[in-house]
Amino acid sequence: MGQIVFFQGITKRFGEVVALREINLGVEQGEFLSLLGPSGCGKTTLLRSCAGIETPDAGRIYLEGKDVTDYPAYKRHVNMVFQRWALFPHKTVAENIAFGLMLKKVSQVEINRQVRNTLELVKMEGYEDRFPKQLSGGQAQRVALARAIIMQPKVLLLDEPLGSLDLKLRKEMQIELINIHKRLGTTFIYVTHDQEEALTMSNRVVLMNQGTIIQDGTPSEVYQKPKSVFVAQFIGEGIFFKGKVTSIEGTRCQVDTGNCLLHGTASSGMELLKEVTVCIRPERVRINCVPDARGENQIEGQIVNTIFKGPAVHYQLQITGGQIITVQQNLEQDIPLYTSQSILNLSWPAESGIVLAN
Repeated sequence: MGQIVFFQGITKRFGEVVALREINLGVEQGEFLSLLGPSGCGKTTLLRSCAGIETPDAGRIYLEGKDVTDYPAYKRHVNMVFQRWALFPHKTVAENIAFGLMLKKVSQVEINRQVRNTLELVKMEGYEDRFPKQLSGGQAQRVALARAIIMQPKVLLLDEPLGSLDLKLRKEMQIELINIHKRLGTTFIYVTHDQEEALTMSNRVVLMNQGTIIQDGTPSEVYQKPKSVFVAQFIGEGIFFKGKVTSIEGTRCQVDTGNCLLHGTASSGMELLKEVTVCIRPERVRINCVPDARGENQIEGQIVNTIFKGPAVHYQLQITGGQIITVQQNLEQDIPLYTSQSILNLSWPAESGIVLAN
């Protein structure tokens, strides 16, 4: 479908702090792309640069192939939705949504038609005469979204728009945003520090840290094939062992942790005696009371804590050497719950161990 946004060599400083370091990133037409990372990693600065709110110190920004770096915000065909929805308190829902069209002097008949259609899209029919103080947080965020959508931007920029909502409402709004994106086909660039939110909503995840892009790929790629320890730890849950590589056969290698030998898969370039970290995703681990003949990796641990999480139980285990690890057991029919102090055997196949350079 073609590239709609391209950031070329974007650098931005705030005093001595480098917020963005030569960012090169293309965004395809119709994508739902999430900029993910810890606070201060540069993701919001990149979004604000696209909106024209921030001006980069170096580099260029292209929208549909046109250099818009020096364009003011109102001349870019993008709209931004903020975490704090910033509705006009003295205007009704309909007036808030229609505000941009009124500035463009669209006819009242056309404004009414577009407001009705947009209210239907965000499931806010019947609320047009209410004022912001009469809305819940989720409703107010839908109105803010509608106000941006009605202007038919080429790109919709969303800066942690669900951050102020409670967990249940946040998850509901995630699904609503996915559905709205599918119906509109508009390009969404979404900023979040919540890795679960990024994995749930996006076609593509760009993980940032300290002003640079660390990994760029589909949610499945960044979760199942992290390129660094930072990515593996930031995206999803994991069990981590540090050690040295003691043998290599193709993409398989053996790692000595000091307390046990583990087998895993590694990318090309792995070397003998290299300091590495082995990452295993919790869902890959099999839990038994006795050794599992299928497991190429096996360790024993004693339960020191049990954490109930509704559909699953997390066991904290102390293994040989004193390390505490956490494993997950889904609560399925006929699966026993283990008691405190129980000794469990954990096993997983070699291909489930991701070996990453430290």
